[in-house]
Amino acid sequence: MSDSISLKAELRAKALARRDALPADMRADAAETIAARAFPLNIAEGTIIAGYMPMKTEINPLPLMRKLSYAGGQLALPAIAGRGQPLIMRAYAFGDELARGQWGIREPKPEAAQVEPDILIVPLAAFDRTGHRIGYGAGYYDLTIHALRAKKNITAIGLAFAAQEILQVPATTRDEALDFVLTEREVIDFRGL
Repeated sequence: MSDSISLKAELRAKALARRDALPADMRADAAETIAARAFPLNIAEGTIIAGYMPMKTEINPLPLMRKLSYAGGQLALPAIAGRGQPLIMRAYAFGDELARGQWGIREPKPEAAQVEPDILIVPLAAFDRTGHRIGYGAGYYDLTIHALRAKKNITAIGLAFAAQEILQVPATTRDEALDFVLTEREVIDFRGL
């Protein structure tokens, strides 16, 4: 297990270095390209879609979230409940005032309604062609995907730059696979694997 953790840390650092090296205009173009492309799922009126607020050089999900909102989706954003616990998803609409959460990440205020998303847009450090991802090491999204899948059918979609792809994620039994990864180059569908 510790070998897997140290290998993940090494792979994470390399993938984040590649992501950080991408020019800002290229990162912005990638986010717009993903939003402009046909979304791989139909969005029925009222579909709950949880995104995230980007930090550092993460690919910006906001153009895609705006498009999905216009298509009838109801948006949500995560809030950290505590270490070792799934994220709380709270309702969000563009224009809502946000609070500063852990690590300064913007999140809905505690009075925002708690929701259970149908689609979860997931940030990541690295991904492979089997649908596995490397996050930032705290396991929040794996816990969240697992908890949501125990309650209902959800679709977990990683959002990344193509440069974040690696040959193989050293996945463990605690890692939850994604259903899709969207990059500026392609839509990768893992559902048939």
